[in-house]
Amino acid sequence: MSDLPRKAVTRTAKLAALPLSFAGRATWGLGKRIGGKSAEIVARELQQRTADQLFRVLGELKGGAMKLGQALSVFESALPEEVAGPYRAALTKLQEAAPPMPSRTVHSVLEERLGAEWRELFLEFEDKPSAAASIGQVHRAVWHDGRQVAVKVQYPGAGDALLSDLAQLSRFARLLGPLVPGMDIKPLITELRDRVAEELDYSLEAEAQRQHAAEFADDPDVVVPDVVHQCEQVLVTEWIEGIPLAEIITDGTPEQRDRAGQLLARFLFSGPARTGLLHADPHPGNFRLLPAADGGEGEWRLGVLDFGTVDRLPGGLPDTIGTCLRMTLEGEAETVYELLCAEGFVKETIELEPDAVLEYLLPIIEPAEVDAFTFTRGWIRAQAARIADVRSPAYQLGKQLNLPPSYLLIHRVTLSTIGVLCQLNATVRLRDELESWLPGFLPEDDGEDDAAVVEVQA
Repeated sequence: MSDLPRKAVTRTAKLAALPLSFAGRATWGLGKRIGGKSAEIVARELQQRTADQLFRVLGELKGGAMKLGQALSVFESALPEEVAGPYRAALTKLQEAAPPMPSRTVHSVLEERLGAEWRELFLEFEDKPSAAASIGQVHRAVWHDGRQVAVKVQYPGAGDALLSDLAQLSRFARLLGPLVPGMDIKPLITELRDRVAEELDYSLEAEAQRQHAAEFADDPDVVVPDVVHQCEQVLVTEWIEGIPLAEIITDGTPEQRDRAGQLLARFLFSGPARTGLLHADPHPGNFRLLPAADGGEGEWRLGVLDFGTVDRLPGGLPDTIGTCLRMTLEGEAETVYELLCAEGFVKETIELEPDAVLEYLLPIIEPAEVDAFTFTRGWIRAQAARIADVRSPAYQLGKQLNLPPSYLLIHRVTLSTIGVLCQLNATVRLRDELESWLPGFLPEDDGEDDAAVVEVQA
């Protein structure tokens, strides 16, 4: 039997207790203030206790609760420092590890899926997991042909747990709002629910990973391990050594941070152009920094893991993104507004001032305006504060913009990647990657189709 707490009443009780605990701690904090402690000290203690319990529960439950925690973890850099401090350690724990499932459960799944003689497929198999995530955990092993492999084993009952957790979490999503200023948590939870079936299907993950592995097989900068074997609830892939990106964030050198940031941006924009797929789970636990291919002192490479969530973009990223970005940088307010209207970012019932829209967008795209940009927590905090301040014009305008369903995952992946770049404090030549991989960003890419869209809209 799995140790994944999957009985609906048990999981619901754990999650439902969180709002009550938050309220209880608020009462405790009031008592501390009456007792003489300053508001600042009490607030900090409250944040620490809240973070500790929230993310301990998310990690213990795995499933959708931990999935949400991982999705939120890449946004910690947007939090004001006085709030981010207590949350940072708890958030980053979710990027790399979770309580493991017992060996007996792992063996049971492998026997059921690979057969009674499953051990004969491996020369070695480590019972202690090397990593644990929201729906499965990874074990290091040696395949029968001598290859070092990673064996991903899905938690029994993971599907039910995911749906149950996310349904429960959506009921008190507003309580999680302060974790990421300016971000509505409920649509994020809804989008995660929509992806459950796909992520549980290891055959889809294997297909996406094979496509990436084939495309990046000879790439000097990006390494994607190939698929060795796949069946229901079990996925075996090549093992890659490397430094987890979470370690680069905490202890990396400036050179490692910049290199990791550059390659992360390159992979984000080149992947859809080269494979027709967008890797849609860009939290640090899914990336490694690897030594140069020749083992020398050359530049580091980026190892990419976990293709369970992808966005299928047969034509690559939409041309409208690149065209709007370029037109915004050029100050073409009317053209940008017309393109946004045509794509559904501005609903037909809404009328906005094009210059105000341009003013709203320009600070966000500052990294694309210069040759090299240093992504910092301070910069992303300023953006979050500008958009979240109910008194600001940016807040009022942002409320009137719409995010079309076809752009939802692209938007989340882009924001998540920017969050990781800010955690890395990386200096990145983002414009180079946009010019190389983003359709419509260069003037010669701006074809007749875009002109026709503007003409029709006008």
